Amino acid sequence: MVPLRLLLWSARWAILGSADSALWGVKSIKGSCHNFCTAVSEDVTYEELKNRLNSKSIMLIDVREKWEILEYGKIPGSVNIPLAEVSEALQMNPKAFHEKYNEAKPSRSDRLVFSCVAGVRSKKALDTAISLGFSSAQHYAGGWKEWATYECSEKKEIN
Repeated sequence: MVPLRLLLWSARWAILGSADSALWGVKSIKGSCHNFCTAVSEDVTYEELKNRLNSKSIMLIDVREKWEILEYGKIPGSVNIPLAEVSEALQMNPKAFHEKYNEAKPSRSDRLVFSCVAGVRSKKALDTAISLGFSSAQHYAGGWKEWATYECSEKKEIN
């Protein structure tokens, strides 16, 4: 009779190819857990975003295309860096970043929040930023749609 422990080890060996692969798999899971466990909560609510923008404690990066900003508008104080440019932009030297986006380049410890229309592209930008070492990055999942809805209802209440 073969011990259960040996059967399990043999199964891992067969699936991953070797003992080294089995150990590598465990190490990679540990590494990815570390990245997720040390990251700040990923989502920002409308209220949190509005408060942070008012206190100027974040850089809000809108990852929509330029034509979307022109056609639909943007959250005041946001910087437009289309999703396709996010990785390159976050790796630029500070002078090039300032010349292209007219803002100071954020450091890896700065609080970044990404937004788009409804959270899909901002989540991709968030993943990119975290992979580049921006550990305090977050995203506004509600995006422009939610922001515009809240802002329109606040203006109606005032009038």
